Amino acid sequence: MASLQDNYGRQFYYLRLSITDMCNFYCGYCLPDGYQKKERDFLSMDEIRRLVMAFVELGVQKIRLTGGEPTIRKDFCAIAKTLSQISGVKKLALTTNGYHLYKNILEYKDAGIDNITVSIDSLIPEKFHNITQHNCLEDILAGINSAQQLNFNAVKINAVLLNHINTDEIDSFVEFTRNQNISMRFIELMQTGSNIDYFRQHHISSDCVREKLHSQGWQIVEREIDAGPAVEYQHPDYLGKIGIIAPYGKGFCATCNRLRVTAKGELCLCLFDSVGYSLRHLLQSDQQQSELIEFIISKLPYKHETHYLLQGNPGMNHNFAAIGG
Repeated sequence: MASLQDNYGRQFYYLRLSITDMCNFYCGYCLPDGYQKKERDFLSMDEIRRLVMAFVELGVQKIRLTGGEPTIRKDFCAIAKTLSQISGVKKLALTTNGYHLYKNILEYKDAGIDNITVSIDSLIPEKFHNITQHNCLEDILAGINSAQQLNFNAVKINAVLLNHINTDEIDSFVEFTRNQNISMRFIELMQTGSNIDYFRQHHISSDCVREKLHSQGWQIVEREIDAGPAVEYQHPDYLGKIGIIAPYGKGFCATCNRLRVTAKGELCLCLFDSVGYSLRHLLQSDQQQSELIEFIISKLPYKHETHYLLQGNPGMNHNFAAIGG
């Protein structure tokens, strides 16, 4: 079997696959004015199936469905079910804003989703509304509770650290994991092509969380080969875990194990790359699998050793919804 390895010895077991760039939330760091309607020529079910089969052939074992908000697609569950039945897909994950979670969580489970990550940037209803322009925090939390009862393999919450907005809730987020088998991940706000002013106003280093965890006796957990970018911590007094995603930290890119494909079929070697490689012309027939695999392998040498965020260069990432976050 061929494998995905770049010039720096990094191997790629994890594909983040966007299936739409549409989202119904208005988060300031991504889509403050909401989704702007444009051509919606997203990958079809058959194109997605062929794409995933090729990546699995190359050793990818974890697929994460992202967006935008992936559950907006009416065929979301059909897509998930199709991918869950592909031999070699060991983990099928979903990142969602949770808007449809409480109502549809059983359907997601039945479709083969086994890992759920929900984005929640505040546990205070009024503040949650100010960030997203939605009053649905209670339903989202109910959906997370249902996911735990349905025994998903992993239930995670992502919170983007926003200085002067939610940094006063760090203790509350940590406490949320005391009696719940949840991984709470804090993500440093990242610069994109459209959020420069917001980034300058609200970015804060994740050191504020790391130092707090160290002082309270949290210990680092060993990474799995298909794990996401979070450094995870555990504590004997807490049922859940805490994760920190620190893209501005030293050595962040050294453990990269993931590739991305956009909703329109562009291979992105990095969230902050300056170029994407269209795969769509190789997704039109099952007979193109060998050519598709060779094309993907041929692009790995172009993956950089690191991103250039520290130089203020977010690449072509205009917003996270466009590339799958």
